[in-house]
Amino acid sequence: MAAGLSGPAGSAADLGPGIPEPALRLLDWEQVLEGIARLSSCPLGEERVRGLRPEPGRAAAEEALRTADEMAGFLLRHDWVPPPIPDVRPALRRLRVPGAALGGEQLLGVAALLASSRRARADLRREPDQAPRLAALGGRLVRDRDLEDRLATALEEDGRVADAASRELRRLRAAVRSARTTVVRRLESFVRGLPERYRVADASVTIRSGRYCVPIRREGLSAAGGIVHDESATHRTVFVEPPPAIEPMNRLAEVQRAEVREVERILRELTDAARPRAGDLARTLATLAEADALQARARWALRHGGTRPELTDPGGTEEGRGLRLVAAHHPLLLAGEEPSVPFDLALDSGESVLLVSGPNAGGKTVLLKTVGVTCLLAQSGVVPPVGPGTRLPVFRDLHVVLGDEQSIAASLSTFSAQVAGLREAVDGAGPASLVLLDEVGGSTDPAEGGALAAEVLVCLAARAGLTVATTHLGSLKALAEEDTRVVNASLSFDPAALRPTFRLQRDRPGRSYALEIATRLGMPESLVKRARARLASAERRLEDLLARLEARDAELATLTAQTARRERRLAERESALAEAERRLARRGDELEARAKARLGRALAEAKRDTEREIERLREGFERAVAAAEETGEARRRARAAETAARSSLRRRERETRRETVSGQENPERSRAPAARPGPGVRVRSRSLGIAGTVVEHRGERVVLESDGIRVEVPAGDLEVAGDAGPPVRVDRPAPDVPHPETVARPEVDLRGLRVDEVRAPLQRALDAAIVADLPALRVIHGKATFALRDEVGRLLAADSRIAAFRPGGFEEGGSGVTVVEFTREGV
Repeated sequence: MAAGLSGPAGSAADLGPGIPEPALRLLDWEQVLEGIARLSSCPLGEERVRGLRPEPGRAAAEEALRTADEMAGFLLRHDWVPPPIPDVRPALRRLRVPGAALGGEQLLGVAALLASSRRARADLRREPDQAPRLAALGGRLVRDRDLEDRLATALEEDGRVADAASRELRRLRAAVRSARTTVVRRLESFVRGLPERYRVADASVTIRSGRYCVPIRREGLSAAGGIVHDESATHRTVFVEPPPAIEPMNRLAEVQRAEVREVERILRELTDAARPRAGDLARTLATLAEADALQARARWALRHGGTRPELTDPGGTEEGRGLRLVAAHHPLLLAGEEPSVPFDLALDSGESVLLVSGPNAGGKTVLLKTVGVTCLLAQSGVVPPVGPGTRLPVFRDLHVVLGDEQSIAASLSTFSAQVAGLREAVDGAGPASLVLLDEVGGSTDPAEGGALAAEVLVCLAARAGLTVATTHLGSLKALAEEDTRVVNASLSFDPAALRPTFRLQRDRPGRSYALEIATRLGMPESLVKRARARLASAERRLEDLLARLEARDAELATLTAQTARRERRLAERESALAEAERRLARRGDELEARAKARLGRALAEAKRDTEREIERLREGFERAVAAAEETGEARRRARAAETAARSSLRRRERETRRETVSGQENPERSRAPAARPGPGVRVRSRSLGIAGTVVEHRGERVVLESDGIRVEVPAGDLEVAGDAGPPVRVDRPAPDVPHPETVARPEVDLRGLRVDEVRAPLQRALDAAIVADLPALRVIHGKATFALRDEVGRLLAADSRIAAFRPGGFEEGGSGVTVVEFTREGV
């Protein structure tokens, strides 16, 4: 905000309904509207904008604002530009006169009006659901394509009646051209027949007094004869219509008069065709001008970033009333070269007086004008330059006391002029009044002026809807402590640079900084100190208090900025954490999908192995049946063997599927074998599903050999194979390939080892378990430190033979154990 916008002294008298013109002039209303009018596309739209005046009623003002807001959205979607709008008001006035005929140019303007109306009608009615108000505006435009086409056909682009207007006019114009050619030829022939001494050099046929003539020397006039129509400036040459051309020229004039009569007839006929539409055309012209002004208002609001405010009724104590300005700018400052500083202001319904104080050139008058202009723009259907959340009362009258010049015409001093304005404001103010008072109580003794101003403000607090006043008087700054309807405000000032910042502060009176500014401008410091000593003690205390408050405000602003920076850093960290959580979630989803894919491949492989084993057994069964089909006993034994084999294979298939899904070892069965099998006895492992021969006993565990591979299993997990059927084997390489002796255990204990000692024993246990086709391996690393667990996890993650690994369950040893599950590819 900046100073320099205040107008001459004056006040708004009650000139009848609506906002009085003197008050509008004091608020630079014409200059504000001129900035909007420049965005119109035609002079009629500009006139419409310049004629905008505030609506006194809330409903009409709201409707005008909503229409402007609707047009702003329409412009954003389509960047609409109104079609050309001709100013045909004189033609339309003449059209209303019975018997009067319009000229060709006037009728051409009517045709242009019809064409523009048709195009604008189609444009504005394009979105009836999204822009119903614009559609209704377009519906008021006339559409008469027959009349438009008839006028366009009958008239040339310059307004002349075209040959195509009638068959008779075409014939007459052809006759005119023929008669003109005859006359020109006669005259050219006549000149060629004259003696050389009577001719004029480079003479040609010309027109004088509407007749075709030839120039000849004056001395040849008697020889040439005819009618003289003109002479040259030297009187030596005369322009003669010779006798041979008189009769053809008469025929030409007669045909030309017939042409004129036909043109006049056509113009009367076209006028009579347009006359029934005179009222519709006048309304259409007004509607097109309104549409152009509307797009100018909307384009201006978009250019200045305006937001449609909420309108309320002034006065009262209901919730949701009062004034709220958000990021408000003065329109003239937005159009200037210097940046405009917005301000926020909120007044509750019970707060009816805003008293703004502060130093000179601090923007107090601009703020006062901004409040007034913003309210007037909104009531005129113009979206003001304010932010979302703005709420404005609808005022029905306005009183302005502005400026500090004397009124010479009225023989009034500055103070007398101000008192006259204050008297009119007090007498005329009502609940729907907006009162703007600049430097109230000034231009006289501060004590008396302050006392008078205080009583005026208290009176207006009770009578007017809203009063905004500016002052330098310190006595008025304490008025807010006496009356809750009065609110102090100030425009902040930089005490170090001694320049205004134009930031509005509510509930804080402002300092004048007169002595500080005087010091900065070179006033002797000793003189300023003595002046400061002359201040009344109360005035000094107030100034000191305000100075301390400003210092605290500066400190608070610094702390607020630091807090804002910390909050920004915290928000950035929270955002980074949220992003990390999202990445982890995506990684978890990927791992889950990968595990499911591996599980599916393992199940498919187990199914294929089972099918191959069943096929091998079926072939063996068929051979056994073929060999023993001579005896019934052989057949029964073969069937029993087949049944047992099938049962064993089905049990193995179920156990393989269960082990693949859960990745856990089957718990040892509670029942123990009837007796511990000795070396060489054929036994079967329930949990591993393999058969083999007992090699040796190692405490409670037994070493079992199957197909050249030795596996150590719990003794309670074995059962004697007997004659229940052939042993179930896991497919191995061909028998002629030698196998090293391998002892595989379902668990490996790494406790007590250092991290760098883990790799070798873990690798041996993994190799043995994979060779032995164990479904899982328990790796015991203990809970004392997580270093062993982490190293085990790293080594397992790098081994492609491992399908998955997980912490042990409660019954498996908990977090002190890692359970490893193998892929089929590792077999």
